[in-house]
Amino acid sequence: MPSLEHSGLVEMFREKPALAPHLLKLLFHLDLPSYATVAVVEASLDQLTPVEFRADLALELRDAQGALVLSIVLEVQRDKDPRKKYSWPVYLVVARAQKQCPTIVLVVAPDAEVAAWAGERIDLGLGRGSLDPLVMGPAVVPVVTDQAMAEQETELAILSAAAHGNGPQGLEVALAVLGALGRYDHEHAAVYFQIVYNALREPMRRALEALIMERQAEGKATFPAFAQQLIDRGKREGLQEGKREGLQEGKREGKREGRREGLKAGKLEGKRDLLLRLLARAEIALSEEQRTQIQGCTEAAVLDQWAENVLGAKRAADVLR
Repeated sequence: MPSLEHSGLVEMFREKPALAPHLLKLLFHLDLPSYATVAVVEASLDQLTPVEFRADLALELRDAQGALVLSIVLEVQRDKDPRKKYSWPVYLVVARAQKQCPTIVLVVAPDAEVAAWAGERIDLGLGRGSLDPLVMGPAVVPVVTDQAMAEQETELAILSAAAHGNGPQGLEVALAVLGALGRYDHEHAAVYFQIVYNALREPMRRALEALIMERQAEGKATFPAFAQQLIDRGKREGLQEGKREGLQEGKREGKREGRREGLKAGKLEGKRDLLLRLLARAEIALSEEQRTQIQGCTEAAVLDQWAENVLGAKRAADVLR
């Protein structure tokens, strides 16, 4: 079932359709056909058989006369799933038959091991045909540490942080994208910060928190409102706890706990925001009581489950079950 991080990456490409062909040219150096528009289209690929295959996202490129020149089937893959080696060829041939134009499968896989698996050639049978998915993974996505580049190519910087955040330059990558998130509104910044933060392993998370606090204390960096709220909340709660203890050691521990609690609260807030966006996109209305139920939920696993329930749901009751 898709996680909130999975959904967040899909939404990034959905809300900026031109991103996929832009990255195909930038990262894969593909000579795409001349096109004037890019649009998100229905991702359900129905067959004559009673089986429905649904890709994460489907995009159409059209030329200035409105003719289809390329169809892109986009999949976000965070784990290995053997079934995908059978469904990806279906996506390709069905979309190609429906659209009657060249079609490619593009897989976004931030994890190196998953990316290598996704990039393996898929033999369709007896070596008589094959599919080679294009995979946007760590081997293709550059390490973005330059702040100016992160601000110019923020979506690429987000993918870079997800792919390289635990590497030798992980801190620089995470800080670059964090500084670039200020151009987004609170809702989007929260989701993208969550994608980056959740991609980091525990030691890197702690190192990032410590470095942010250090740079803030020295006045060397400013961060978007979302991250700033987490940092400031951690400071306030930590100092309050330290005063109650009345001991210097207690104050230091309070600051650390404050940072942890602040980031935990921010992560939950990001999950709630994305869930509300998914409900709005699915045109599922919420009563005031149901909206209060979502805003009051403090269990990450429950919010994840509700987000998964949105797919195929018709009523809010089907989601919040």
